[in-house]
Amino acid sequence: MIYLDYNATTPIDKSVADAMLPYIQGNYGNPSSSHDYGIAAQKAVESAREQVASLLNANPKEIVFTSGGSESNNMVIKGVAYSFRERGNHIITSQIEHPAVLNPCKFLEKNGYEVTYLPVDGFGTVNPEDLAKAITSRTILVTIMHANNETGTIQPISAISRICRKKGVLFHTDAAQTVGKIPTRIDDLGVDFLSVAGHKLYAPKGVGALYIRDGIQIEPLIHGAGHENGRRAGTENVIFNVGLGRACEIASDWITDNTIREHRDKFYKALQSLFGNRIRLNGHPKNRLPNTLYISFLGFETSEVMKALGRVAVSTSSACHSGSTSLSPVLRAMGISDSELAATIRFSLGRYTTDNELEIVLKNLSTLVEKSIDHTI
Repeated sequence: MIYLDYNATTPIDKSVADAMLPYIQGNYGNPSSSHDYGIAAQKAVESAREQVASLLNANPKEIVFTSGGSESNNMVIKGVAYSFRERGNHIITSQIEHPAVLNPCKFLEKNGYEVTYLPVDGFGTVNPEDLAKAITSRTILVTIMHANNETGTIQPISAISRICRKKGVLFHTDAAQTVGKIPTRIDDLGVDFLSVAGHKLYAPKGVGALYIRDGIQIEPLIHGAGHENGRRAGTENVIFNVGLGRACEIASDWITDNTIREHRDKFYKALQSLFGNRIRLNGHPKNRLPNTLYISFLGFETSEVMKALGRVAVSTSSACHSGSTSLSPVLRAMGISDSELAATIRFSLGRYTTDNELEIVLKNLSTLVEKSIDHTI
């Protein structure tokens, strides 16, 4: 099977697996223990913390290890809501956020909080001016993703952070899709919180991190003993933390490598040549992730595109329930109507994608063009 679903998850990098191995087969001490086994484990965790911090250009003490992006997002949104309730009860997000942001916001709405869901334009971009108008004296948090998981559109995070800083509002970005793909330096983004998902950058599933700007205290999501400097209880996951650290170390080299972008652009040009005006690129044509193509095949149904693709792992925007096809909420927020519903496929490339694989995919898709010609004749 050809894998073109790297935005959904990534395989574990061999170097990451090698780094984890010593802590699977041995070095099993509890990092909180004072004996040599515990000290060795604690050193491994802190070394991993430094590796994550280095990729973000943050201070290691600002990094909290979590179980993944969803926990990191919940920890921020609920933590700020509980800790700053006396200051206000208003949160601002966007209509195209991941469920790991939208659902905590909906939960808080049921508990007395007010949430504003900002619209996006036809490219899936939040307008900073809309944000500025939405902020009130009761706003305590803004949470806008760095890049959308479907379209790959990158949000104007720096511009948003400047508005938040001027208004005295805390700002969080879900960077699950961007860490390891594009620069995510804290000093450039200007955020107060940033979420990392390990399995999106060739680390294991079940590990992530949260950047919390030094000096900000929020209520922990998980209470217990004083792990992670009192910010997240639970015995440290040494094995996976080491894996995430190594993955972040490797990612620093890939951010400056244009191989994946070149593969994607070559693939897109070939699709344009093959289908002409029968495909539509969803999302921003330039300001998007270097690995993502979100393509609508106009006049085709999802089932026939997937059949043509064969053994190619991709993601579809539409969910089929009882034989009916629904429009992606992200596309709907971008102003695409049900009348424009088409087979929409997300191709997301990765480190192991090859030209040969993409040529096979193009050959498979060419059968769609041949069938449409035959049908016309």
